[in-house]
Amino acid sequence: MNIAASILNYKRYLKRKNYSAQSISSYLYRLKHFLVWLPVQLESTTSVHIRSYLDLLLEQRLAPKTINERLVAIRSFYSYLHDEEGRSIENPVLKGMALRMPKPLPRYAKQSELDLLFAVITKKRDRSLFMLMLRCGLRVDEVANLSLDAIDYENSQVVIRGGKGAKDRTTYISNDAADTLAAYLQIRQPTQERKIFLVEKGIHKGKPISVRGIQKRIEYYSKKSGVSISCHKLRHTMATQLLNAGADVVTIQELLGHSKLEQTMQYSKLSNMKTQHDYYKAMDKVMKNKFHQ
Repeated sequence: MNIAASILNYKRYLKRKNYSAQSISSYLYRLKHFLVWLPVQLESTTSVHIRSYLDLLLEQRLAPKTINERLVAIRSFYSYLHDEEGRSIENPVLKGMALRMPKPLPRYAKQSELDLLFAVITKKRDRSLFMLMLRCGLRVDEVANLSLDAIDYENSQVVIRGGKGAKDRTTYISNDAADTLAAYLQIRQPTQERKIFLVEKGIHKGKPISVRGIQKRIEYYSKKSGVSISCHKLRHTMATQLLNAGADVVTIQELLGHSKLEQTMQYSKLSNMKTQHDYYKAMDKVMKNKFHQ
């Protein structure tokens, strides 16, 4: 079997399936890691080899999520070989091999922590970056890829194109987030670049800021403010705040771009204010009924 040719064809297959460039790169990286390790020919791989590979990853102390992502890539490649190339080869990744995943509650920032964080962010570009995550619930890659024509100031909307799962969605922009964005756009250097957020110094000045570039900025401000914060934590905070304010969970699901309602329902466990309100409202009825019996 010509493995190199199959990998190249597999890459083309993922493109035809409309996987994002980042997803394709991740799949190929995970697959190549496995193939370099694999001690037998590709077509001779069995579930025994997969379990040995799992043992190796566990010895390396990889997180369960990372290990499961490796399994998904391997399973996908063998399915491709069987279904697309017509090879009579069994998929060695069996059901039940994936590791059980812990289900920690999403972490969100308190208002006092947000105040400390934004107090140290004086750069207009960075204030706008992180306000969009906090108020619009955008993922870090969605902010990095945001283009000028995605902002509809008249209707206070932001159009996210090619979000997670290559899905488009519309979210809304609050007044304070819109103000920070407008302040940045006023000082943004003149350029033909359509992506909004640009590198401001160095050899890459004027080019779109990368996902890693944004993450480095939040790491810097987190250390400077003494607040443990991340880009995704800002997104979690937006969801939790909306739920505490009485927003419907399905509405939050649409705003965040979650494919499954279960992903959004986890925030209900954090919604202490809503739970407290519902408890006292129901308990008032219980107590009234008690005295009328």
